[in-house]
Amino acid sequence: MTVTIEGAIQKGAERLREGAVNEARREAGSLLAHVLGRDRGFVIAHAGDSLAEGRYHDFQRLILRRMRGEPLQYIIGHREFFELNFEVSPDVLIPRPETELIVEAALELCRDEPAPSIGDIGTGSGCIAISVLHELPAAGAVATDISPAALKVAQRNAERHGVQGRLTLVESDCFAAVSLTKPFSLIASNPPYVSEAELERVPREVRFEPRAALAGGPDGLSIIRRLLSEGRPFIRPRGHLVFEIGFGQSEPVEKLIDRRVWKLIEIRRDLQGIPRTFVLQGK
Repeated sequence: MTVTIEGAIQKGAERLREGAVNEARREAGSLLAHVLGRDRGFVIAHAGDSLAEGRYHDFQRLILRRMRGEPLQYIIGHREFFELNFEVSPDVLIPRPETELIVEAALELCRDEPAPSIGDIGTGSGCIAISVLHELPAAGAVATDISPAALKVAQRNAERHGVQGRLTLVESDCFAAVSLTKPFSLIASNPPYVSEAELERVPREVRFEPRAALAGGPDGLSIIRRLLSEGRPFIRPRGHLVFEIGFGQSEPVEKLIDRRVWKLIEIRRDLQGIPRTFVLQGK
């Protein structure tokens, strides 16, 4: 039986809907484009073309993986972030749009410096540090992660975007292996901030992501506490700390800030109006 590209997408979307996948047609189109090694535009423009039997079987296998809850980004192996394409795998957290707020803040705070130095704590795919370096050609960065596998992904992403010469990757539990010899202009972090109770209720797709990149301790604030308590010596005078928080954490995090050490500059909200990004300045 001959199946066209359009027919395959329709059948794939039907199965994804059965699997309770949102935006089923869009995701089916993305999966087929990945199988064909083309972009979505090609799939749309060639909707009436026949699909080779082998490609259709490959597509069906990917549809089954997605029906079982595996995130689309892990299946196709990449995710767009700050207009760059990043490799992602189950070794790293999938970059979210709200995390772009960290990059935006970092660029605003560092753009006028001649050679800013950035620290990225818990870098994962490297999306924050690499995005900043891509925008600021004179900047350098040190990015840490406790996971060696995540650092390998970050290294490949740095090479993909041509910033590997300005990025130092360090295996470290927060600041444990970071040198104090040259304080940073700014430290950025998208830390784990999901509480133990919330981890039991996360969507099925999130369960595919590395637990270490999600779990923030009993109340979700364990790593944020460390950023606030350990981070100041690693930042130059009047340098900044920018980090992401989870839903409902704004007030608890404000109470954690030692006003003798940090000045709270602002709390930025995401597109849904949720307090998402803290911007602090060291005193």
